Amino acid sequence: MEASADAKKQTAEELRSVPAAGAEDELDEARRRSPIRRLFCSSEIFLPPGGERPRRPELQMSVIIRSKAAQHYTDGKELMGKSQFEKALICFSRGVTLQPEQTHLHEGRAEAYLQMCDFQSAAACYKRAWILKPGACGARLAFVYYLQGQCLLDRGLFLEALEAFSKAAEVKPGCRSYEVKSLVCLAAAGHHAECLQQVNEWMLSDGPTSDLYILRARLLKLLNKTSQCRRDATSALALNPRCPVAAALLQRLQEAGEEARQRAADAVLGGRLPDALLSIDHALEHCPRDARLYLFRGTLYRRMKDFTAAIEDLVQAVELLEEVRGQTDGRGSREEEVRGQTDGRGSREEEVRGQTDGRSSVEKEVRFQLVLTFNDFAVQCFGRGLHAEATLLLNKAIEEEKGQAGLYLNRGDCFFQQGEWRFALADYQQAEEMMPPDAPAVRLRLAVLHNTLGSLCSQDGCFQEAADMFSAAVWYDPAAGRYYESRSKALRKLLDLEGARRDLICTLILDPTNEELPPMLMDLFPGCSAADVLSAPAGRAAAAELTDAIRARSSSCDQQRLKDDLQKLILTKENPSEAVDDREELQTPVNNLLWVLRGDDTLREKPKKY
Repeated sequence: MEASADAKKQTAEELRSVPAAGAEDELDEARRRSPIRRLFCSSEIFLPPGGERPRRPELQMSVIIRSKAAQHYTDGKELMGKSQFEKALICFSRGVTLQPEQTHLHEGRAEAYLQMCDFQSAAACYKRAWILKPGACGARLAFVYYLQGQCLLDRGLFLEALEAFSKAAEVKPGCRSYEVKSLVCLAAAGHHAECLQQVNEWMLSDGPTSDLYILRARLLKLLNKTSQCRRDATSALALNPRCPVAAALLQRLQEAGEEARQRAADAVLGGRLPDALLSIDHALEHCPRDARLYLFRGTLYRRMKDFTAAIEDLVQAVELLEEVRGQTDGRGSREEEVRGQTDGRGSREEEVRGQTDGRSSVEKEVRFQLVLTFNDFAVQCFGRGLHAEATLLLNKAIEEEKGQAGLYLNRGDCFFQQGEWRFALADYQQAEEMMPPDAPAVRLRLAVLHNTLGSLCSQDGCFQEAADMFSAAVWYDPAAGRYYESRSKALRKLLDLEGARRDLICTLILDPTNEELPPMLMDLFPGCSAADVLSAPAGRAAAAELTDAIRARSSSCDQQRLKDDLQKLILTKENPSEAVDDREELQTPVNNLLWVLRGDDTLREKPKKY
């Protein structure tokens, strides 16, 4: 503009110096040259040699631009005060055009955009000012991003809002409100795993608080990590015992666990054991410290023949109950504390006593189920031929419960199969002392064992000991013909012919088809037939005596069935070729052979309410 003024002045002087004659032609020439001078008037080539440009500071370009930009900024501020934001924006934009390096002009234009709710343009202007002068308007830029994100969040554009809140957090790091808004957008968009990661970072940087525990517990519940959710809710309550939110969350988890337990119980009653297992798993996720639920699932696993899992759950239940008992003992007897209160609150004492009794009954049931599981597992191992493993399991069961005769019977059977005759005899005799007199289960086992011991003594040439063992077998089971046969042979070796003949008569009565009878008959009753022997007075006397003995011992209708099963047991032991080849398959007679606790009337399981 200064060069243009000089050019105009110089042109005017030249026109005034033109003489009057021919003034019109010279004026045209001057006009023809004036645009060129105006175009190049600022160039120094038009200055005379050694000439200098006249100094006029008020006409310098920088001063004029700065003055005009300041005027635009002042006008814009005045218009902003009058709420004329569009006109103010025009003024600020003109100022930015003249001086784009001035941060206050960008800030003014950003404020105008902000008042017009154009957050995108406002953020761009603030960002330009922030780049020109770092830290000049960081808080304002973060606030604009925050407003933009909030508007997008209200419109349901969660990911776009997340981007805006993230930018605000980058501009103003450490501001928790922006980070929380980002967390809200992630949660609304369903990105709960990312939310959980963010909360974990907060807990590492700032330390755990009850609010953070509750927030993480809610996120874990949305991610179906119920056990961890309960753990965090418990931690929040430990930090703030009066926190109602944590207490309410724990109460909801407890109610959900109870509902799942009830569904599991209904499924068990309906015979849907897999469905019951799923429900009780769900209940344990909600209440992982409830020993009753572990007892329920352990019993369920036992019924499903998953004994390893059943033992783990029952042991876990025992540990939880012992932990609760230890905490109770550490605090002292609550019953005595309540008893000492004489202000009429007797109902509290009854409540405490009821809780103690409930824990005691649950603990007894857990230990009983653990014994049942060890026993059933041993039965399964016995059926697969794993007698040593079955013995170890029964040892554990007897350690837990020493008052169950059936456990001694089962362990005696395992010892019998392993050839540990003396151990088997000790267990059978222990069971005999604990069971009712003349119980067929133990009598028949003792008869088989004494017969086996007698056979071993006969093989060693100890015929007197063999005869004593066979006599014990006959005493326990007088209806087994082969015991009389074995004793008759032993007495014949001892030259007790009268006793041998009497036992031979009993063998003829009980087992007339025995292939060993003809040679024995020819040896002890030469020249006599079986009919002659039985019809003789000695035969009739032996028959009457045998009848009385059998009648005295026949106290159970299951005697013959148990005797047949034990006969199979002995045959399998004496004839290995008849043994089961595939040990992986369970044998049907095993459940009848072993003394399973469920089968005893005195030990039969009854439905339990947990």
